[in-house]
Amino acid sequence: MSQNYLAGGCQCGAVRYRIAGKLTMPHICHCRMCQKASGNYFMPLANAMKSEFVVTRGSVAWFRSSGPVRRGFCAGCGTPLIFDTIGLDHLNVTLGSLDKPADVVPELQFGIEARMPWFASLDGLPASTTEDDPDPDGVVVAEVAATNHQHPDHETEVWPVEEMEPGK
Repeated sequence: MSQNYLAGGCQCGAVRYRIAGKLTMPHICHCRMCQKASGNYFMPLANAMKSEFVVTRGSVAWFRSSGPVRRGFCAGCGTPLIFDTIGLDHLNVTLGSLDKPADVVPELQFGIEARMPWFASLDGLPASTTEDDPDPDGVVVAEVAATNHQHPDHETEVWPVEEMEPGK
């Protein structure tokens, strides 16, 4: 059975959503407000029609970051999920909160006045897979993987796992 919608949610699994339509205008915003909202150097976003967006688990918490804009996130784990301009027929979802974020390739960049000047040099840095990452703080990668409480990148009937019935 093929999936005819996009799905995503927060890191802890308390908030899940579905989008019935296609995402448009996938982009990266480098502006300082998006940097602060994401706790990162940029925020990847794409437009979804509000009429096609539904929260399927939990509820979104909101922060009014400016007069016309509110930002939706999970109150439990803090994952940024939504950029909503009040009064428009669409909202923006954070691409990293999608179950399959690699499927949506950014096509535009905004707020480049705040873009990190050293981004072009990132491909030249040494790199490793998660399994091969150095362990400078003494946290064993295998132990983190074995005790991971992150929601999987697919729908679950019950979450967290501790609440699931045996055999599910």
